[in-house]
Amino acid sequence: MIGIAGLGKSGISAANLLLKNNNEIILFDSNKELDKDELLKKFDKRYHDKIKIILGDLKASDLKDMSYCVISPGIDLEVDFVQTLKKNSIPIWSEVELGYKYSKGGLIAITGTNGKTTTTSLVGEIMSDFFEKSFTVGNIGIPYTDIADKTDENSVTVLETSSFQLETIIDFKPKISAILNITPDHLNRHHTMENYIKVKEDISKNQDENDFCILNYEDVILREFAKNVKAKVVFFSSKTKLDKGFYLDNDIIVKTENGKVSEILDTKKLNILGRHNYENVMAAIAIAESYGVPMENIVKSCYDFHAVEHRIEFVKEVNGVKYYNDSKGTNPDAAIQAVLAMPSFTYIIAGGYDKGSEYDEWIDSFGGKVKKLILMGATAKNIADCANRHGFKDIDMVNSMEEAVNICAREAKSGEYVLLSPACASWGMFKNYEERGRIFKDCVKELR
Repeated sequence: MIGIAGLGKSGISAANLLLKNNNEIILFDSNKELDKDELLKKFDKRYHDKIKIILGDLKASDLKDMSYCVISPGIDLEVDFVQTLKKNSIPIWSEVELGYKYSKGGLIAITGTNGKTTTTSLVGEIMSDFFEKSFTVGNIGIPYTDIADKTDENSVTVLETSSFQLETIIDFKPKISAILNITPDHLNRHHTMENYIKVKEDISKNQDENDFCILNYEDVILREFAKNVKAKVVFFSSKTKLDKGFYLDNDIIVKTENGKVSEILDTKKLNILGRHNYENVMAAIAIAESYGVPMENIVKSCYDFHAVEHRIEFVKEVNGVKYYNDSKGTNPDAAIQAVLAMPSFTYIIAGGYDKGSEYDEWIDSFGGKVKKLILMGATAKNIADCANRHGFKDIDMVNSMEEAVNICAREAKSGEYVLLSPACASWGMFKNYEERGRIFKDCVKELR
């Protein structure tokens, strides 16, 4: 039997994939209040005799028939039941490891602290524009296991992977891997920056010289990491003119190889803002070209691409003020990129769940551009204290998104910008960053 721990979207998808492939499964969740009959309703009745459900505590006696356990990315590896699995030598798999086991065709895997959803979406569009059969899955919202049995030898899968998913990969081996950047995040889970870096870098650990690894040259960690990568490394850079790779030359993305420099595209013609997004585009170009897509097709798809929902997404212009939704800016580094992308004076709505982040560099990035900071959630006081230490004083505390948006609508002048870019996770006030972003957009759309 195969264990499934965590019965959210990825857990149910993993369970269904295993059941379709004639496996017996043990569904486990530490929440003993769950209704077993309701859980069974999530599966076709023909599979019910292949499902065992355990709620509450997991005992050693429950593991005697378990060959391995697929765990949800939201489960911390230090919790008691995971320790029970380890003590009983039960292999722990991530949902993406299971998806990899059952899928066919080409695999592109993308990770990074920031930018991975935009890059994955763009690569997904490039692949779907060129190939007959492609899938875009993973942390972007569709579990890998949802489509694994739909793949074939000619299909290509573009997978967004988080550090939580990469913690428990075993044989996972993409044809092309990409690490966009590594900055402090999720340290409440990984504890040290060294642990976090290692998990991110593990995306390429099973690759060989026939594979490709796309890396950001401007990230010192990744530049050093490149020396030990077995796959062919392709660099991209937004600041340095590379001898080989892709770089940004003023507004033009260029490719250089064997002394030849070729202009690829004009960033002024793109539908997305900011240097960080131009890095995402360069990464996508490098990925797609390495996979064999002709450059003219890549460029056309890039020009056609629009911003991902919740990532510096234009919402509406009201009385000359432009409102942008960057709810996916869940850490200070992402929020810095959003600030830098704003063309003029900006009001920022921020705050949320406390992941143990530090906000000094984010506050420093305000320069003279940010006029007011509107804060909410558990981190509001910490951020306000940090802003005060850096001499930024124009701060309002609010209890709701509606209150925050109304302050901005009342004070922002024509030609200025309002940006939801929380620098924090959404938990506590919202179910997830998507709900937070949708509520912000709803509030903006109500403005007259």
